[in-house]
Amino acid sequence: MNYSPILIVSGEPNSVFLEIFFKTLKLKIKSPLILISSERLIKLQMKKLNFNKKIKLLNPKNISEYKLNNKSINLINIEYNPIKAFEKISKKSKKFVHNSFDVAFEILKKNNIYKFINGPISKENFLDKKYLGMTEYISEKFKIKKTCMLIYNDNLSVCPITTHLPLKMVAKKVNKKLIIEKVKLINDFYKTKLKKKPKIALLGLNPHCESVLKVNEDQIILKSAVNFLKKKKYAISGPHSADTAFLTQNRKKIDVIIGMYHDQVLAPIKTLFEYDAINITLGLPFIRISPDHGPNIEMLGKNLSNPLSLIKAIKFLEKN
Repeated sequence: MNYSPILIVSGEPNSVFLEIFFKTLKLKIKSPLILISSERLIKLQMKKLNFNKKIKLLNPKNISEYKLNNKSINLINIEYNPIKAFEKISKKSKKFVHNSFDVAFEILKKNNIYKFINGPISKENFLDKKYLGMTEYISEKFKIKKTCMLIYNDNLSVCPITTHLPLKMVAKKVNKKLIIEKVKLINDFYKTKLKKKPKIALLGLNPHCESVLKVNEDQIILKSAVNFLKKKKYAISGPHSADTAFLTQNRKKIDVIIGMYHDQVLAPIKTLFEYDAINITLGLPFIRISPDHGPNIEMLGKNLSNPLSLIKAIKFLEKN
């Protein structure tokens, strides 16, 4: 096990993340957790959720000098002044979230910390329209062009070739080069971190991999990419029809299913595993993970949120 520090950004302040963070701290976690968030927000939410733990304030400029454990919340305080524990999600928190990530990125660039978790954010209120999602936002901050969003579970993982792209734009974005890039990142990750050569299934873009149009992307683009990768000794097959790929018998011998768009693969994996999955960004100079859920505003303050995805993220990082 590798018990080096894990850096955590709480993200959107009006989300369930701090609740699941508090619940996670009740477990025996050996890796020191360093939280970037608001001290005032934490105290308000601890009171609301009936949780009590001491807070140890850290200076982000000399993180390496601290001897850390999880007997207290190791906090890098970012200024934010909520009136109450939970408020409506709005642009009020945009500066706080930006400042949180900026501090985290400086630490990741200058220190020996290479494990990073971020809580959910509100894309509408935080991200500029040029970013499709957090994968693209973080990739640009580190000037990385080739990255991949992998929703990981021990039994089956998925990857969308396009991420948070409107459906009408997907067909224009899918190309052979992009598919090959994603497959290479996934293959390298499995071989380096998990010590195995992954068996990959590529899903077709069109229903049953067929098209009534003259141009069938599944035959022209996807099949060509699969053939190229097979010649390079990658364990890949497809394109497969998406409507049957997730059937029990079909996924038994598959490690990763790659789809052409977000909901094609995220909807089924969340149905299969619910919170037992984590979102890993491949291709960065550090391991970035986010729990596979959003702010979940319907559950704010109810103390009923499931911490499993965050627990899985921490446990994965402790192994790697």
